[in-house]
Amino acid sequence: MKKKNLYFFTLIMVVLVCFNSCYKASVETGKNSLPEGFVYIGDILPDVIFEIRYFSTYNFVGERVEGYILPVAIISLEAANALKQANVELREAGYAIKVFDAFRPQRAVNHFVRWAEAEYDVKTQAYFYPDIDKKSLIPDGYIAERSGHSRGSTVDLTIIDMMTGKELDMGSPFDFFGLESHHDTDLITDEQAQNRLILKNAMVNAGFRPYAEEWWHYTLENEPFPDTYFDFPVK
Repeated sequence: MKKKNLYFFTLIMVVLVCFNSCYKASVETGKNSLPEGFVYIGDILPDVIFEIRYFSTYNFVGERVEGYILPVAIISLEAANALKQANVELREAGYAIKVFDAFRPQRAVNHFVRWAEAEYDVKTQAYFYPDIDKKSLIPDGYIAERSGHSRGSTVDLTIIDMMTGKELDMGSPFDFFGLESHHDTDLITDEQAQNRLILKNAMVNAGFRPYAEEWWHYTLENEPFPDTYFDFPVK
């Protein structure tokens, strides 16, 4: 069991190193190809850390998600400027932002739905939804046919303690399907709840609203494209 855990940890670290080392080059490759009103988060916030999960196999689908051509994070200009404000507050308190996802093309959301309907594919269940029957993911609202991410002003993120270089313990992993991920859960410790509050306060102060079921998910209050679901690739 220990060898298995060590292998899994090593694999994750290799993926993270790859993401961070190739991020700058990837952004340069894709520059000037975005629709008007969108920017790369890395251009606006060069000190943000990225782990674009859907570009990798380390996500609940278990494979690279359709539409993620490069490991970059795209967002509306308005949301990027608001995130920059949150980043200033967090930096002053000794924390760094780590982004898991931002703009998500509709084709990626469609991929999620197809995966959820394939009840036989449960290879990621032990880590991402251990207490939920996969066939209930769509009826219970964990997977939907539309996502606020596709409107371009939503970001999934956490924070890192700059003294230790470690993510703060939020009580559940990113993209964990379960009550532990809810903001109002009583299944986490006081310290974990306080860690979530550090992120929440900074994001709300910057003009984002939280999503009750996911501690990592924030959408700009005054998003510029509230009724448009985009489908351009992440590249």
